[in-house]
Amino acid sequence: MTEVWGILNVTPDSFSDGGRYVDPGAAIAHARRLRAQGADVIDIGGESTRPGAEPIDPAKELARILPVVEELVREGIRVSVDTIHASTARAVIAAGAEIVNDVTAGLHDEGMLDAVAEGGASIVLMHSRGIDVTQDTHYDDVVADVVEHLAGRVDAAVAAGIPRERIIVDPGFGFSKEPGDNWTLLANLHRVIELGLPVLVGTSRKRFLGGLLPEGAPVEERDAPTAATSLLAAQRGAHALRVHDVASTVSALRALAAVERADGPGWDDATGDVERLAGTIALRGIRARGHHGVLPQERRDGQEFVIDVELALDVRDAVASDDVTRTVHYGELAERIVAAVERDPVDLIETLADRIARVCLEDRRVDHAHVTVHKPSAPIDVPFGDVSVSLGRGRLRHREGIR
Repeated sequence: MTEVWGILNVTPDSFSDGGRYVDPGAAIAHARRLRAQGADVIDIGGESTRPGAEPIDPAKELARILPVVEELVREGIRVSVDTIHASTARAVIAAGAEIVNDVTAGLHDEGMLDAVAEGGASIVLMHSRGIDVTQDTHYDDVVADVVEHLAGRVDAAVAAGIPRERIIVDPGFGFSKEPGDNWTLLANLHRVIELGLPVLVGTSRKRFLGGLLPEGAPVEERDAPTAATSLLAAQRGAHALRVHDVASTVSALRALAAVERADGPGWDDATGDVERLAGTIALRGIRARGHHGVLPQERRDGQEFVIDVELALDVRDAVASDDVTRTVHYGELAERIVAAVERDPVDLIETLADRIARVCLEDRRVDHAHVTVHKPSAPIDVPFGDVSVSLGRGRLRHREGIR
C-alpha cells in the first residue's frame, strides 16, 4: 500500500505555507487534521528549502520542531523530520521520530549518517546538488545521474551502519533540476525503483507543476497536478508520497485502488463488491548462507539459515487465466530470498525475517507474508534442535483501498 506523508512546515518562510504553523499549537492541530485525512506519516520541517531561503542555526530549528515532535509521538503519530543537521536528528530521534529526511543525503553534515545509525531511525536519502534547489541544473542524463548518486549515498549509509531496511530514497523532484528534468525523471521512475529500496516521491506544489497553470496562479492550485503526478508515481511503484494536500492524494489513491480491484474477474458492477479467491503459496526449506549474528565468529565465518515463507494473495486472476504471469513466480522469489540472506549482515534474525517479508511484499499481489528464519547452527552451549523466529508483515486492503 502506498503511504501518504503529510507535510508540516513550522517555518516563517516556506514557499507554500510559511508562517501558518510556526506556533506549536497551530502546527499540532494541523498535523492532527492531516492524520485524520489519511496521512500515514507527518513530515516536519523547521528550515525552509525554498530558493533564496536563509540558513538558520540548528538550535533554532530544533526549538521550532521539538515540541511538535514530542506531542505527535505522544499521540502515537508516526513522525519524520526534514533536517540536514546531525544535532537536530539526534534530538528528534531521542524524542521518538522514526525517520530523518535529509535533502542532502548526509552530505551537508558529515555526522548525519552516524547520528541516524546510532539512533536506530530510518533515513530518506534525497538526490540534490546542495541546499540551493536552483544550483547546478545541467545533466547529460538526469535519470542516470540520479540513480548513480543515490546508489553511492546508499552505500555510504550502509557503511555508516544504517541497515538497508531503514533506507528510503528520494529522486529529489524540484531540487537542482530544470522543469523538463522532473518530467523525464517521473517517466523513468522505474529506474530509481530498480535500486531495490522504498522510493519517496515529493512533487507537491513544486515550481515545475506551476508551469502547467496560468501565470500567477496561487500555489494551492498546484494541488491538482500534484495529485496527478503522485498517482502516476504510485502506479510506477513509489512507496510513499510526500504532499501538502493529503485529502486529494488519498482520494486519488482510492480511485486507483478501485480500478485495480476491477481489473479481472470478481468485480460486480451492480454492487461494487469484489469477490476474492484467497490463495496461499508456501516455500519451505530455502537454504542460504549468511553472516548474521552478534558474535564475531558469526560475522567472520557465516552459517546456514533455513527460510520458510507463506504468502497470502488473491489468486482469482491466475485461476481464471491459467497464466503464470498473473501469480507469484516462486522460483524467482526463492532467488530473491537467497540474495536477501546473502546481503549485508544484521545482528538479529528478527531483522533478517523482516527483510525477507519486505522482499515478498515487493510483489503487490501479495497481501501478507509470514516468514520463519531457522538458525540450526546457532552458537548455543546446550543441545538443541532448532532456533527460529517467525513474523508476519502485510498490507491493509479494504473497500476504500487505503486508510
